[in-house]
Amino acid sequence: MNRRRFLAASLATSALALGKDGAAQAPATVAREYYQIRRYQMRSGLQTKLTESYIGDALIPALTRLGMGPIGAFQQDFGSETPAFYVLVPGTSAETLAQVSLRLGDDAVFLKAAEPFWNAPAAARAFERVDTSLLLAFSGWPKLVPPPGSATKAKRIFVLRTYESPSDREHVIKVEMFNSGEFECFKNAGFHPVFFGDTLIGTRMPSLTYMLSLASLEELNARWDAFRNDPGWKKLSTDPKYSFDPIVSNITNLILSPLAASQI
Repeated sequence: MNRRRFLAASLATSALALGKDGAAQAPATVAREYYQIRRYQMRSGLQTKLTESYIGDALIPALTRLGMGPIGAFQQDFGSETPAFYVLVPGTSAETLAQVSLRLGDDAVFLKAAEPFWNAPAAARAFERVDTSLLLAFSGWPKLVPPPGSATKAKRIFVLRTYESPSDREHVIKVEMFNSGEFECFKNAGFHPVFFGDTLIGTRMPSLTYMLSLASLEELNARWDAFRNDPGWKKLSTDPKYSFDPIVSNITNLILSPLAASQI
């Protein structure tokens, strides 16, 4: 890739796949979504009950009234620093998601339902910290796709993975790898891909985050084995351009389960 062109690229451009000649491909015909991911860090006990009630009784209904959705709400089952809840909010623009809190403040129904959470005193606070990130959907997977079991609240688990890259250039190449066929490898292995997003605002950048779903934890190892043995993945992973070490420096891998109020 030409160095001047790369340095001039915006964060949004980094989410586009690159063609074989190094030029950015044309945008997908389907408009790409933006995602806000909220992570609520808590202590076991009253905080988890209060925060789950807030998410299910106040936040998700209010976001639905704003025309957003489907909204994902999850608890972290495996990974560091538990308990933690994640809320995944899709939006049509970065501006829409940036204004969410302001718009919630104008919703009297929300404010009434959120009162125990919003007004919790310091001595009995509802959470420890909240981290928020903003992502842009990949051009090759422009919309969030809930797993079939979401509608019926069937048993399902989710894998949330974040890939950090050592530089912006390597990050762009890793996004290209996904757009060049990695989505199909996940589907062939029996995973249900939910979303793929390029981090525009967040921590530990440059990075990308994606979510997969499957029916149960017992299936997990078999699905990853099928993924590693997929002919398409073997072809991608042996391409020198996509060799693992130079383009991914760290992977965070979390197992989540949906909260009762989750729409995903």
